[in-house]
Order: sequence, then structure tokens, then C-alpha cells
Amino acid sequence: MILTVNTSRPYRILIERGCLGRAGEEAARVFPKGAKAAVVTDSNVGPVYARRIAASFSAAGFQTSVFTFPAGEEHKRLSVVSEMYAAFSEQELTRSDFIAALGGGVTGDLAGFAAATYLRGIRFLQIPTSLLAQIDSSVGGKTGADLPEGKNLVGAFHQPSLVLIDPDTLSTLPEPFFADGMGEAVKYGCIRDRALFEKIAEGNIKEEMESMICRCVDIKRELVERDELDNGDRMLLNFGHTFGHALEKLHGYKGLTHGEAVGIGMVMMCRCSEAAGLTEPGTAGKIASALRTYGLPVSDQMEPNRIAEAARLDKKSRGGSINLVLLRKIGESFLHPVPRGELGRFLEALS
Repeated sequence: MILTVNTSRPYRILIERGCLGRAGEEAARVFPKGAKAAVVTDSNVGPVYARRIAASFSAAGFQTSVFTFPAGEEHKRLSVVSEMYAAFSEQELTRSDFIAALGGGVTGDLAGFAAATYLRGIRFLQIPTSLLAQIDSSVGGKTGADLPEGKNLVGAFHQPSLVLIDPDTLSTLPEPFFADGMGEAVKYGCIRDRALFEKIAEGNIKEEMESMICRCVDIKRELVERDELDNGDRMLLNFGHTFGHALEKLHGYKGLTHGEAVGIGMVMMCRCSEAAGLTEPGTAGKIASALRTYGLPVSDQMEPNRIAEAARLDKKSRGGSINLVLLRKIGESFLHPVPRGELGRFLEALS
């Protein structure tokens, strides 16, 4: 399947089994012959796929190098980006060259941010190998790094030139990483597609993995095209993320994965919005049941007042308010501004 994202700089998303083996051929359709290709990957993905991708790029006529950094959200920081800059400088990359992000969401975010800022912007492609990255973070041009004060507080909008999604890479994905991606998949059903949510909740989604990936990506494509810079409807993609990001921060970006945190955040948000009369009763329970099907947690022991405090720097804040993403019911989402000072009161339903 091929989707085109019609943003300020349109690009293709190729979703096809086996397309990883044609990475060089596909890149040659987009980047100039003889360009340098800097492959950025992490210590988990690199040993599995980096040599194969580098060989494919080299066969297509690109001068290829590989930069590998330690895997894990705790390494999604500016010091790693600085190391990338040094590697790119050593390879003498120019604006005619490109970066290839090979791996999961952390790799895509960091490599994309490096691409957005090195030489004030060079082109890059996304080759996501995790479920979470394939259905979510590789599309839309959000790039960035974490700060001690919060997740993704430094970043830039920088659309990729190409996204290559090969579902075959999921066969090498450890089960916890698959479950991590399912947290985001549940989110897509919640905000936009009740039928997708119900299919996921049945627990047999591995039998329809390609169609699920395509549907999630298409939902994101639609919202990104309507709101490329995240000032309106695109914020709906952050359902569960306000509290989820707060939990990741409070856990020191260790021990709680992004998908797990988002899942807990979705349940928390719905419990609060149901208590406020804004969401159909029973919605939080349905989401929790779907998450448990994939072995994902649905609660956390962190105190609500600490979550509220950690969420105050959320990127969806505007002035003195924060835009919460709520559900009227499964498949129907909306933005609900709340004064940041009243976030703790909204969370009282969790006490």
C-alpha cells in the first residue's frame, strides 16, 4: 500500500512486506545519485538490520555510514544528538545528502531532530522497525529529544522525504515491544474508529496486522494533513499522552514504556472525564479491558497530585490552559481546555 502525505513537503509512505530489502532502490527514487547516506540506529536494531540497509544503500550508489547509539528512552537526549552532529561532520554531510532513521520511536525522533537542525536542515527518511514507530511516530514530522523537565520538550517539525514500513520486521520484535505498540493502536481506535477498537479488543489482531497498520497510519495522515503544526485537530493524536508523558517523566524514563504509559494515561483520562460527565460511562473499563488483552498495565501507583504537577509542562498547553484530549465515546474524541491550576481537581476522580 502507498499513501501520500500532502503536507508542506509531500512524501510517500510505503507499507509492504519485504520493502526493507529494497531500501536503497526506494531511496534512489527520492535522493540524488551519489549522495551520502548516514544511517542512524540503536544498539538493539543495528545488529539485526544495519548491515542489510547499508548494503542496500551502497548497491544503489549511496556512500553509506552507520551511527549507533545505546537503546532506550533514557538515551533520548541532546548529548546523543551532539554525537550525531560530530559523526555527520566527520562524514562531511552536506544538504545534498540524507539521514536514514532505522529503528523505533526514539531513533526516529532523535535522527529526525538531528536532520532538522544539522546545517539548518537536511533530508531524511524513516525506516521504522517497531510497531509503535510504524503506526505512529514515523509519520507526521514530529522530531525531538527529552529534557529532565519533561518528554519531547525540545524538537522541530521536519517531515521525512520517505517512510518505508515493512511489517516483516515485527517478526523479530520481542513480545513486550509488540505490546508497547498496541498501546498506540488502541489509541487510534479510541479517537477515530470504533470498529478498529473493537477488532483490536478481540485479541486476534496479529492475523490482520497489515490492515491495522494501514488504518492507523491513514488516520494519522488525515489529521497531519489538516493540522501539520499541531495547533488543532492533530492534538487528538495525543489522547492518553498528557498523563502518560507525566508518568514517564516521574518514572525517570525507565521501567515504564511509552505504550504502557499511554495506555494508563487513556484509562486515567477517561475515569476523570466520566466523573465529570463528559464521557460515556463505562468507556474507561472498555479501554482497560482491551489493554489487558495485550498484557498492558491499566493503572499506576503514582499519586494524582504528582501526576498533575508533572503534566503542567505538557506541549498542548496554551497560555494558562492545557488542552486535554477526551472521548465522548469510543471512536469520538474532542479537545477540552482546562486551566492548568485546575488539573489537580480534574484528577480527583483517581483518588
